[in-house]
Amino acid sequence: MKNYYILIALLFFSTMNAQQKKQEHYTALPFGSITPSGWIKNQMEKDMQGFVGHLDELVPDLINDPIYGKGRLQKHSKAKDLGNQKEGDAEGDDQYKWWNSETQSNWWDGYIRNAILLNDTKALQKVKKHINEILATQDADGYLGIYDPELRYKFNSENGELWAKATLYRGLLAYYDYSKDPKVWKSLVKAVDNVMQNYPINASSPFSSGEKFNGGVSHGLTFTDVLDKMYQITKEQKYLDYALFLYLDYSKTYQSEKDAQLQNILNPNYKLQSHGVHTFEHLRPLIVATYAKNNPEMEQALILFLQRIREVTTSTGGPIGDEWIAERKANATHTGYEYCSIHELLDSYSVLLQKNGEAKLGDEIETIFYNAAQGSRDPKHSCIAYLKTDNSFEMMGTKNGETEPDRKQTRYKYSPAHQDVAVCCNPNAGRITPYFLEKSWLLEDNNTLVASLLGPSTVKSTIENKPVQIEEITQYPFENQFTFRITNPKKAKFNLKIRKPNWATKIIASKPYKEIHGFVLFEENNKQKEEITLEFEAAIIVKKDDNNEKYFTYGAQVFALPIQAEEIKGRQYKTGFYDVEYAPKEKLSYSFIEENNAKFKNGKIEVTLKNNSTQTTEKVTLIPFGKTILRQVSF
Repeated sequence: MKNYYILIALLFFSTMNAQQKKQEHYTALPFGSITPSGWIKNQMEKDMQGFVGHLDELVPDLINDPIYGKGRLQKHSKAKDLGNQKEGDAEGDDQYKWWNSETQSNWWDGYIRNAILLNDTKALQKVKKHINEILATQDADGYLGIYDPELRYKFNSENGELWAKATLYRGLLAYYDYSKDPKVWKSLVKAVDNVMQNYPINASSPFSSGEKFNGGVSHGLTFTDVLDKMYQITKEQKYLDYALFLYLDYSKTYQSEKDAQLQNILNPNYKLQSHGVHTFEHLRPLIVATYAKNNPEMEQALILFLQRIREVTTSTGGPIGDEWIAERKANATHTGYEYCSIHELLDSYSVLLQKNGEAKLGDEIETIFYNAAQGSRDPKHSCIAYLKTDNSFEMMGTKNGETEPDRKQTRYKYSPAHQDVAVCCNPNAGRITPYFLEKSWLLEDNNTLVASLLGPSTVKSTIENKPVQIEEITQYPFENQFTFRITNPKKAKFNLKIRKPNWATKIIASKPYKEIHGFVLFEENNKQKEEITLEFEAAIIVKKDDNNEKYFTYGAQVFALPIQAEEIKGRQYKTGFYDVEYAPKEKLSYSFIEENNAKFKNGKIEVTLKNNSTQTTEKVTLIPFGKTILRQVSF
């Protein structure tokens, strides 16, 4: 054991002293360069008319808490009343002091991004007002956060110092990337410098906070999101060096959320066990740290961590998050996933896609977005599930009717806020689509536009300092045909590269192409106007999960058997916004048979399965997982 810790210490030293930065494959485009169209745009507009656009009216005390300004936390501040039941939550009240910073900043991040991508004039006016108010809270030394001078940077216990900054600065960075407002940029540079000065690199320990629950401290590791974006904008290595420092300090200090600590990743006997959201968001700091310096041990750690995450992810892309992973493997019926976990894993995979360029990550991201994420939304009401399972036989508060002895479980329902539990998932539900779109197009070698994630959108960029616009016209994933409409008024010469999904059986294109490493490449496009049509043919695929249960896919979508349900309305937050539970009208389940005669027709799969109640075979219809509420997906 002693030799093991010596090895870890040597790894820390070698990592900090490795000189060469690991090369990133793609360049992310400025936020706002990619805008939604088609059904995705329609859904975003409905969200802005619904809970995403009105969360500040549903839980005003949380969103309007002046925690970054006159309400900054002091030595004698008490835990906030969030309106939630705390039974079964992680120990300690300190988390409830900083909690509103997460709720409001994650909500504003999503609101800002939706307003920009939809060019919503009224919402953008609201955004500008909010940003001016936030910038006005910044101290002369650059501090922009939630603590008074007597507390800031002086902690030895649970706190939200870096976490409150990470959630706030992400939204500010998106707004700057879109607007190029110099006032916002100056504020961000000063704020990040203030952190780096008060937690000096290699001469402080930001993550030292005692040996009790410190979930807020661990959340703060995502400050690397801010540092990564600052590097993307400036190319200044100091931001990546500091990100690496934060990750290594997190790894060598006590953390209650410890799955991503370097020594645990490199321990072959370690199993994921922490709070799911932390585990999946901590993939990003590991990625950023790995690319900060070229170090083989860090690269190996990233490979190992990805393997473990895939073992706890369901067939629809739902990573265990109900709430702790607890050394379990993914199960379609017995492991739930939190909407926060869905968003965090999607975001982490998209960061890795930008850096390593692997096509298979695009498939994994699409599986999450088009299945787990869509399948956790209520198709009829403006609300989402806090927790959801792939096989969802009821949504009455508990996991398919299971009783949890340590708490009253209410997370398995649909709500526009989920205030009785925590207002964290709904803000993240407002972030997930803008984050998906942000990496749906990437730039390679300054002359190739890459459609890395497929879906209806428009990208605007410059090649050879000349404007280029590409409209991706499609009903994907409901159909697999695409038209790429190119507008290139100054005849820039560029390549168009489109990810070929791993399920595609055949490519049909309107012009010659090459296949390269999982992508379809159309070279040297230089016409002022051009349309390229493309189709990926698909077939029904019967897959087997880790529990030897079978499920059906066609294209990017998983298909499920919908279960008829009775809708039960609960708490009303405001007219038109209320909680909803669903009880099955009949308890049925089916089993897989080999002679199932599965056929795809009109967006559905007709298949023969065995009714477990009658022990007879029946012809049933499966529909896209993302359109279901109660359902059976594995057989």
